[in-house]
Amino acid sequence: MPDTAHRVLVVGIDGVRLDTLRRVHTPHLDVLAADGFLAPIEVDDRTPTMSGPCWATIVTGVGVEKHGVWSNDFTGHRLDAFPDFVTRLARQNGRRTFVAAGWQPLMQVRDGGPLFRAPSRTAYVSPAEDTPEAWESCDEQITEEAVRVLAADDMDASFVYLGAPDETAHFLGCGDAYEAAVERADARVGRLLDAVRSRPAHDSERWTVLVVTDHGHVDTGGHGGRSPQERTAWLIAAGPGLCSAPPPIRHVDIAAQIFVSLGCETDPHWTLDGRPFAGIGTAGLRVSEGIPGDPHAQPPVVIVG
Repeated sequence: MPDTAHRVLVVGIDGVRLDTLRRVHTPHLDVLAADGFLAPIEVDDRTPTMSGPCWATIVTGVGVEKHGVWSNDFTGHRLDAFPDFVTRLARQNGRRTFVAAGWQPLMQVRDGGPLFRAPSRTAYVSPAEDTPEAWESCDEQITEEAVRVLAADDMDASFVYLGAPDETAHFLGCGDAYEAAVERADARVGRLLDAVRSRPAHDSERWTVLVVTDHGHVDTGGHGGRSPQERTAWLIAAGPGLCSAPPPIRHVDIAAQIFVSLGCETDPHWTLDGRPFAGIGTAGLRVSEGIPGDPHAQPPVVIVG
């Protein structure tokens, strides 16, 4: 029996309100939450409720004062000193990492980017224009490529970004079209999970799946202010040790959890602001067998490690 490989999939869905998530039909996210937990995250007082600062905090594990991304223009950042988790894992731990996204500052030199400095592999598809329809097409292409990579490649940590819900809210507000965009994002998450389950080595792998949003929206579709609707984000987490919601989770905690889920020690010199919210193996609990979110799997067995 080959040694168990720990792998992490992070899906970032931009701009999804928590109340919308709870109301609409999202069967794949619902199963993940049932296997692990759904927890609200409050964007902290220092961080603007904008995509750039929030995603930078999520993927670096440090706050705005350290990473220096204060808006959707990343100019003046300190990402070389405080890099994203896929870059740290690739450079300092020799891990294979993958990022798929369509928002240009995440991936290319634009507006001070890229946020993701040096993952092992990337997939970038720019939307033809900034419209909901173009972003749906972009997310579809991103999902197709991510499905291919996740099914066939041995990536230790992957980040897949879906941007259509946020763009739809900006154009059309948080009504029916926005809710439909969130449901389509859920269907794409389901396809990513199916790709993982299809892996030939799946039986010898333990997967942690984290699905997170960066910020919410006001009813008319904007964000950047301090209203509860804009400041409330959320995390769905499932996998080894992630059986119930811990005390309040912050965006900075997500990167710290990724390192722990992969069994990687963090260097104190990184000065991460986040803390992991679950352990694996001998530290806490782990879930035996299968990938979280598999609707055909038997109920998970919780084993004291």
